[in-house]
Amino acid sequence: MRAKLLVLASSIGMLGWGAVLPFQYAYAADTRGWGAFAAAAASSLFSIGALVAAPVAGRLSDRFDPVLVAVLSQLLGALGVGALVFADSPAAFLAGMFVFGLGLTAAVPAKQVLVLRWVDSADRRRIFAYKFTGEALGMAAGAYVAGHLVDLRAPQGLDVGFLTAAAGFAISSLVIGLAGRGAGVHPGSDIVTEVSAPKSPRESLRLIFANPALRWTAVVTVTLALGFYAQFESGLPAYGLTVLDIDTAAIGTAAAVNAIVIVALQVIVVRLTAHRSAPTLLMAVGAIWVLSWLVLSSAQFAPGVASAMFVTTFGIFAVGETMYSPVLNPLTASLAPAGMVGQTLGIFGALQTTFSALGPLVAGALLGAGFANGFLGLHLAISLIAVYAAWRLRGAMRSGEGQPTSGARSGTDEAVLAA
Repeated sequence: MRAKLLVLASSIGMLGWGAVLPFQYAYAADTRGWGAFAAAAASSLFSIGALVAAPVAGRLSDRFDPVLVAVLSQLLGALGVGALVFADSPAAFLAGMFVFGLGLTAAVPAKQVLVLRWVDSADRRRIFAYKFTGEALGMAAGAYVAGHLVDLRAPQGLDVGFLTAAAGFAISSLVIGLAGRGAGVHPGSDIVTEVSAPKSPRESLRLIFANPALRWTAVVTVTLALGFYAQFESGLPAYGLTVLDIDTAAIGTAAAVNAIVIVALQVIVVRLTAHRSAPTLLMAVGAIWVLSWLVLSSAQFAPGVASAMFVTTFGIFAVGETMYSPVLNPLTASLAPAGMVGQTLGIFGALQTTFSALGPLVAGALLGAGFANGFLGLHLAISLIAVYAAWRLRGAMRSGEGQPTSGARSGTDEAVLAA
């Protein structure tokens, strides 16, 4: 029951992402008249807040009750995004977006640690899959509601989005707080809960990346993020509009198809892959990314069906997504040093955020300069690197290099499956 409540809370907590982020650029730049620089800076500060929050919150989740960390993080996010209702200057808006990013992202490693504590090893992939699907639905619901209620012609037109985000955070915090009352560690969990002596950030990084398998997992994390997630909201739509000359309706349809495929296939894929090793599945995700970029590359040679191929590409990407999050997070946790699960997840989350934030810059530079084929070739190469990194990860774990670092637990489900 606790895990189901956590999935529900995660879904509600993502309402704000969908209700605010798709509209904030136009709101800041045009509606409020603060200009493109302020709007871009708001997006950047949101990402910087996320980057700062992830490793810090992960560290706090190891040392303190992760329920408390998740609740306080989301309440902080609620204050930040709720305060945007009263933001009448660029500085106030930028500060609110920064705190919004802090609160939203700080709760992520805490909730991941709660899954690991409340769910036994055999069910983790399934719960992570439900959590991922619930978050996608929450984002979609937030965007749908805001899309019908937001009025970007009025200065208060995005207030409904800000208030929806704040309410989502508050309700999510309440649900997590109720689920965590009297909770301990599930008897079937293999997560070490004893907290070792506090280590400096540098010592933590050294200990985490002393493990060859974690190093290759980091490469997989970065390349798979760059290979799709970094371009989902900007690069891919820009390519479709400027190179394939498709209309905006096709962009919306592609995003909808992506979400529908995830919802339709998530549970089925988890069942079919339950006994497959994590590195092998991550190789499959990389291969799916490669196929997607090949299909997208061929669309420019068939203008008559370019829109259909663009939408199809988003559906293919979605198949890989059904394996990505349910597999990667439990694998990373299983390889983490003892007492450092939250820190490890937070650091890997920060890596993903950092490189995802670079995606729009890369896309803008290449597509703006007319290097569409360079844009496609770069991401095809990145996806191939992801396949190679996952293959090396599988080799490291089979050779015994993937065992958790000195002092960590052993015999986790992912280590066993890796063979």
